[in-house]
Amino acid sequence: MEEQEIRATLALCLMAAFADGDKNDAERQHIREVADGLGQQAGALAGLYQDVLLGRVSLDGAAAVLTQQPHRQLAYEMAVGVCDADGVHSAAEGAFLQRLEKALGLADGEGEAVLAQADELAAAPVGGPVVAVPETTADAPPAETTPHAAPDPAQLDRMIMNAALLNGALELLPQSLASMAIIPLQTRLVYRIGERYGYTLDRGHITDFLATVGVGLGSQYLEQYGRKLVGGLLGKIAGKAGKAIGRQLTGSAFSFATTWALGQVACRYYGGGRSLSSADLKAAFSGLLGEARQLQQRYMPQIEEKARTLDVQQVLAEVRAGRRA
Repeated sequence: MEEQEIRATLALCLMAAFADGDKNDAERQHIREVADGLGQQAGALAGLYQDVLLGRVSLDGAAAVLTQQPHRQLAYEMAVGVCDADGVHSAAEGAFLQRLEKALGLADGEGEAVLAQADELAAAPVGGPVVAVPETTADAPPAETTPHAAPDPAQLDRMIMNAALLNGALELLPQSLASMAIIPLQTRLVYRIGERYGYTLDRGHITDFLATVGVGLGSQYLEQYGRKLVGGLLGKIAGKAGKAIGRQLTGSAFSFATTWALGQVACRYYGGGRSLSSADLKAAFSGLLGEARQLQQRYMPQIEEKARTLDVQQVLAEVRAGRRA
């Protein structure tokens, strides 16, 4: 993709992020930071957030820049991912996606199929087991334990690492649905950790927990795809590269670090009787995220190997159904 096409695609994603008009100040700030960070990586993107916010870029104008059908399809898939990042899309987001589908000139049924798959992932049961892909780690995934019993710290660590490696591998794949599975998997991880400590959590609580520690769902999805676009990985989609792994992402598996830090801070929070304040949670997550970024260098060979052998459709089916692999 050329720079103007990358800019147009990200502009449409930013429009999708604000389509429901319901973003709080924290999430807006996350989105702005993501856009500014991408602009630092690619000068042509500088100021994109302001251009979208001030209406200097229109939906029809951005869509018109995308002249190739694979790029139009990609832009629509990314926008769907942003809209569904925090749950099944709202009525306002649905209306935006209908406008976008028309502006991009997608074939009949093409957009509906993508949206239906994304909605299934967004509505995946939070209480299902953490998806355990064989040979993700050197250690076997933890066996099921009885909720409310004192959890084994070693088992929790293996469960968290398994989830982090899987999400890191999903991030390295070009398929949009692979990235859409990351947030449901993180949500499920937090649920399972809470359950181990005797808490039954619902989706709303987990979403609030993620927001409190500083993980914006829409902005996280936007960052995953924005970095792929800027790095050139998503250009491979148009060429139907299939299992291609983004070499430019080596050493920077954002989702590995976020998932590992989320799991560890969830253990501290629920293991401590949910006594940590919002400020303490944010500080703990920030520190753990720094530690996770160092760990990811050590585990990058395993992440890359998993990305080469991962059966994405199997993972997606297990996320939707809530089954263990």
